[in-house]
Amino acid sequence: MTTANEELVVGLVSISDRASQGAYKDEGIPALEEWFGKAVAAPAVRMVKRLIPDERPAIEAALKELVDQEGCHLVLTTGGTGPAPRDVTPEATLAVADKVMPGFGEQMRQVSLRFVPTAILSRQVGVIRGKTLILNLPGQPKAIKETLEGVKDESGKTIVNGIFAAVPYCIDLIGGPYIETHEAVVKAFRPKSAIRPRK
Repeated sequence: MTTANEELVVGLVSISDRASQGAYKDEGIPALEEWFGKAVAAPAVRMVKRLIPDERPAIEAALKELVDQEGCHLVLTTGGTGPAPRDVTPEATLAVADKVMPGFGEQMRQVSLRFVPTAILSRQVGVIRGKTLILNLPGQPKAIKETLEGVKDESGKTIVNGIFAAVPYCIDLIGGPYIETHEAVVKAFRPKSAIRPRK
């Protein structure tokens, strides 16, 4: 049962050789911070951020630390999911997983294919480690927003669901806090039996 002062702890990991060396400004983490500020209505969100190079040991270590020591309920990575030799985020994510959640990667590609044919080259995965959901997101802010929110028509009606519609219920099922969203951004879907009255 969620207590009134419970918070949602979210790990944000931006994976980029150049950004981690200061060669250019990371855009993934600021885009995610802004999105969560608009999307999550409750509980309060605390962010734990990491900016690391495209090195598999560094990615694995960051994911383990965010789950096992920082107690994140949700960890989102950006970058490193393509076919290039340096793209090793999915391999690192799978290496720390207890369970693989293939639907998240499938849906991200479904959303992105509405915009670019090269979305088929993306290898994003979703996994569970302990009581934490870990999701690989794209690196570009526009694509991050699209995969989280989905595709909407001119009137704002959702045509293709983004992945965040399923995240709150997944976190319920693995023992995390009850997340409520601002429905104008993304509507959390739960079976009727799992919906609590809004505070």
